[in-house]
Amino acid sequence: MTLKVAIAGAGHIAHVHAQAVKNQGGEVVAVIEKFLDKATAFTQKFSIPHQYATIEEALAEAKFDALVIGTPNFLHAPQAIAALNAKVPVMVEKPMALNAMESAEVIEASLRSQTVLLVAHCWRFDEEVLWLRSKAEKLGQIVRTKGYGVHTHWGPRGWFTDQQLAGGGAIADVGIHAIDTTRFLIGDPQPVSVFAKIGTYYKDFDVDDTGVIIINWDNGTTSYIESGWCQPYVDSPLAGTHLYGKKGFGQIFPTRLLLPNSKKAKSSDRSLFNRVLSKFKKQEEIVEVKSNFIFPRKAHFPQSMYDRQMAHFFDCINTKHTPISGGIEGAINMQIVDAAYASAKTGQVVEITGISR
Repeated sequence: MTLKVAIAGAGHIAHVHAQAVKNQGGEVVAVIEKFLDKATAFTQKFSIPHQYATIEEALAEAKFDALVIGTPNFLHAPQAIAALNAKVPVMVEKPMALNAMESAEVIEASLRSQTVLLVAHCWRFDEEVLWLRSKAEKLGQIVRTKGYGVHTHWGPRGWFTDQQLAGGGAIADVGIHAIDTTRFLIGDPQPVSVFAKIGTYYKDFDVDDTGVIIINWDNGTTSYIESGWCQPYVDSPLAGTHLYGKKGFGQIFPTRLLLPNSKKAKSSDRSLFNRVLSKFKKQEEIVEVKSNFIFPRKAHFPQSMYDRQMAHFFDCINTKHTPISGGIEGAINMQIVDAAYASAKTGQVVEITGISR
């Protein structure tokens, strides 16, 4: 059966999701966009037969099997709740709401209607992220991590920089990518506390453009997260993550492992790094486990990542399975974001309780 999908929003991410729907054999039958001229260009590009100004109009008049939400953040929760109350499955862009309280209301609507809710934390569907997650057990217990959600030399404009419309700045926009990717890679533990330093230093925004967040998880791991817009430099591409385990090191972008060698390698097989080290002192030889992914890659946000995300959404609709990036995952990320802003205001560690599976 061909799934008929409505998309709320007509900006860049809506185009990406529309292409993903098409690539998975679905059909975009309606667009919901306040600015009709913007919607017209979108409908023409993807041959979408219907356009509406509000979610209420679309639910009343159109027939569709699922809704994808790619509107400004302040619309995420109300549009998702309206669709879920009508028993329409929802994929909502991150952040799933303006704050954790709103995210809980979205989850409640999903549970009440027993309808699929997927939060579009897209990096969970990236092939390099999935490769590292499949290898993470080789690293032993993860002691600490580093994650990056940073744009260098530029930042967004428009509603992204409006507190009332976005709910937050760089942390809510790109820092949340680093938060969720880190949590996914270390097995989705529960956060127990957050400390953050957040500010606006590079542009005249009423939201943050710089942030450092430290998260303690219930599995004993501590995560360091950088977020920012318009930064002069960053150590890793967006969503890049480093895992420091008791048995080794793993990272994405470039994607690889560094592990102690269990067998003594021939001199010709050893890296230059290890050969030089051996001249100075005896040290356990380290072997690089390559992922065979090319770095840097041609597109850091490949369409294939969004295609896998959409395929998972379609599968969850058909099988009624809970998505790997469901409402709980989205809400936990919102708890962390809320705690980070609260910590930055008080200068104190903020404890987190309340959300679990």
